[in-house]
Amino acid sequence: MAKMTKSAILDALAGSTELTKKDVGAVLDAMATLAYKEVKKSGEFVVPGIGKLVKIARKARMGRNPATGEQIKIAAKTVVKFRVAKAAKDAVL
Repeated sequence: MAKMTKSAILDALAGSTELTKKDVGAVLDAMATLAYKEVKKSGEFVVPGIGKLVKIARKARMGRNPATGEQIKIAAKTVVKFRVAKAAKDAVL
């Protein structure tokens, strides 16, 4: 089964609403931009019924170079994770 492309998502949303594909695309782009700003500013962005983007600080740790087996230090860094909402898990699983 193939993944939905952006144009397929736009077609599906335009078909189920009274919006044009161009309008749906603008809404999705605006939502993505808003999500990036909110995660950067407050640390999380919630998409009701789907989940939330969360900014997490990872600690420094020791790792291994898989080619040589040599131990290396992995620096601390900040990453963004997506936590799936319980409603979405229940609906899918």
